[in-house]
Amino acid sequence: MSEYKESKDNPLHKEYSMLSNTCYIIRKMAEYQPSVLFLMVLGFVVKSVFPYFMGIFGKYVIDIIQTDNGASGESELIKIILIAAGAAAVLRFCSALSDSKTWYRYINVRMNLITERIAKVLSLDYETLEKPDVLDVAERASQATNDNSNGVEGMMRLIPQLGENALTVVVTFTAVMILDPRLIIAMIILTVVQYIYFRRIIKIDKKEVWDRLSGSWRSRNYMERITQDFDYAKDIRLFNLKDFLTEKFEKINAFFIDRNDHHHRLWLRYNFVSAASGTVIKILVYAVLFTAVLKKDMSAGDFTMFLTFSLAFANALFGLLQRSGDYKKASLETDDFRSFIDLKTEDDDKEYIPVPDTDSYEIEFVDVSYKYLKSDKEALSHLNLKIRPGEKLAVVGLNGAGKTTMIKLLLRLYDPTEGYITLNGTDIRNFKRADYYKLFAPVFQNVEIFAFLMSENIAMLRADDLDTEKVRRCACEAGLEERLVSLTKGIETPLTKIVEDDGVDLSGGEKQKLALAKALYKGAKIVVLDEPTSALDAIAEQSLYESFDDMIGDKSAVYISHRLASTGFCDRIAMFENGHLVEYGSHDELMKSGGKYAEMFNTQAQYYRENPTDSESGVTANA
Repeated sequence: MSEYKESKDNPLHKEYSMLSNTCYIIRKMAEYQPSVLFLMVLGFVVKSVFPYFMGIFGKYVIDIIQTDNGASGESELIKIILIAAGAAAVLRFCSALSDSKTWYRYINVRMNLITERIAKVLSLDYETLEKPDVLDVAERASQATNDNSNGVEGMMRLIPQLGENALTVVVTFTAVMILDPRLIIAMIILTVVQYIYFRRIIKIDKKEVWDRLSGSWRSRNYMERITQDFDYAKDIRLFNLKDFLTEKFEKINAFFIDRNDHHHRLWLRYNFVSAASGTVIKILVYAVLFTAVLKKDMSAGDFTMFLTFSLAFANALFGLLQRSGDYKKASLETDDFRSFIDLKTEDDDKEYIPVPDTDSYEIEFVDVSYKYLKSDKEALSHLNLKIRPGEKLAVVGLNGAGKTTMIKLLLRLYDPTEGYITLNGTDIRNFKRADYYKLFAPVFQNVEIFAFLMSENIAMLRADDLDTEKVRRCACEAGLEERLVSLTKGIETPLTKIVEDDGVDLSGGEKQKLALAKALYKGAKIVVLDEPTSALDAIAEQSLYESFDDMIGDKSAVYISHRLASTGFCDRIAMFENGHLVEYGSHDELMKSGGKYAEMFNTQAQYYRENPTDSESGVTANA
């Protein structure tokens, strides 16, 4: 049931058949909420009986009344009415049971599918997640699970509705055929015409209303966001932007009002066509029935029954056609979800070897190059570099020199487009990413704070699984002791106010210290600092780097910066320019060679020397 074809607009998007998607959704319901399948079938069976139920019992009631059998007739009439009332009560109860028990089960299944989608996102490697085609299918999958009337839940809700309509059509078809085959043909033609016009209105509505509003939705959401966002509040008030922003908002709303008016005019036209079609169908049904009464002596009971069956057939046929269109749309959206879930990840099929369990690791870049997608220029070109066990390496250069790309390759967030990287002589692509990641304790320039407890932000573990004393010790070593003392809940304080009302926000410097504490807690063999102190002045940066260097002891470390204030204590310095490693050596060696590193160091020195009389060699500068 998994046959599909690739979509033209995105090679990662696949198109499955409606049958395949139906089986897929049913399997998911059986997996997460098995009882919903029984409730769903119960619901559509009993609901399919409602449209013609009273017609059947009405026939017998009228027949008994017309027969006029005295006391026995009255007894039979009472019996029929009691049976009808009992049957109606059972049907109503079963329908109510189905409705009350299924709706939240559909939501539960959708929530589980959302969990699957999120788990899939988290399983994708960093480089894959950056690709536009992957971002596109991920966004489509999100849209397919964010609504209870479309996508995956739309299919769940439409399956019993289609079953109800189909069963009603099948049951009532025979009755209408017996009445007059020509009536079936006429009803089918009128229903199909009404449906075709219905689909035309939907198409026009989408093109002339919703497609034209798509850009306006973004504008409207943007305007609402900035007028309520604290980050914009100062500029709005200091530059008196109230009237300016209000005018823009009114202009956007005017377009919304115009399109909504057009939307209602379109559906008013459809309502006239629908009413006309329904009226013609009823006229034809009554004409056939009156003819049968006059020419075939049809009884009043049969008249009532055939009238009910005929109208039920027409309504069920239109419902079947309408919901089939909706079902196809929901199925296409389910394609979006399945396309993302079915994305192959690198770890799916490959066999890996374990990462060596040792105290020392040597990493070597062997003729490594990397080119970003759709870029004509290599971000890193033919890099050969070795990071020895316990070595402190500074990676320096101006913005765009290739430093960050080199680090992403080192951490295996990217894989080289040419060459390879080894760990103790083995190509790192032979190791499972998750195992390789355990070797590194990174601290990035942009410190992201999760709306969790401070302890969880440091340990990156649930509160029940972390070592509280170790967390507190690492926080103090990273310089957060004073902040902890000021907090009532200390290390158990929730961060940010997004989730918890008593959450606290950290300053930029405190965020950097928390990131350092996180690296200390992980205790990995190799530490990577990717410009985490870019907001500090050069002297403060050097002080923090040297302090952190003392904390990590004899572990290997890579320090990245476009400033040279923090290079003197490192064993080796790698100078990058335009994607190339242009100089490599110790601070003293590079200063003596008088190359690009020395030139850049001396240029920056005037801004970060504490003592202006320090020599230009930079050896004694506090830089």
